[in-house]
Amino acid sequence: MAQDVRRPFDRVEFSEERSVDQPRPVEELLVRPGRVLGSQPIANGVVLESSRCEEATMMSVDVAQLMGMSQSELDALFGASPPGAIPNGEADGTVIVAPGTPLEDPAAKLIHLIGWHGKVFDPERGELRNRILPFDMKAVIATVYSGPSWFDGKPCIVLDYSKTSLIAHWIRDEIREVSPGTYLGLVFWKQARILNFVLNFGQNRPSST
Repeated sequence: MAQDVRRPFDRVEFSEERSVDQPRPVEELLVRPGRVLGSQPIANGVVLESSRCEEATMMSVDVAQLMGMSQSELDALFGASPPGAIPNGEADGTVIVAPGTPLEDPAAKLIHLIGWHGKVFDPERGELRNRILPFDMKAVIATVYSGPSWFDGKPCIVLDYSKTSLIAHWIRDEIREVSPGTYLGLVFWKQARILNFVLNFGQNRPSST
């Protein structure tokens, strides 16, 4: 039998030139800006190992970007994000009613104008109050603690109204920090997920207690 005496590089096609940062089709599929693990969208991210999802999702994402995401993109971002520190202080709130549709922005502005403006956290007391009505009254108390999410069983910050509010008795919120000082939230009515919302602390990033 004839011995293959070709050198290692004889099979390499050197006529094809490309820069080191120009991906091949497979590379382009796996390392696409805005994706993590190939299918989970995040803001300005890249593909990382599962253990580095937390680092990836802490890149910059603002309220406008979150409002432009579809429900599946919001779910992927929430699922890949760390719980963050239990917040401290006042946050502006935005309700996400119709994710990724033209109705989202006007609906959120209307809700803000007539009803809900955000939340004020008091970690020393383990509770929060909602900022409601046109004159920004602080009311509707929730207990705040860390716990497993009803969404995926992973750690989150729970905002529990079951023992503190008559009008919101069946409501449970869950939040995770998707960007420094910005938390994405889920609203559950009993155990049915009904809404998303965003809490933005601006320059006053929450700190652990």
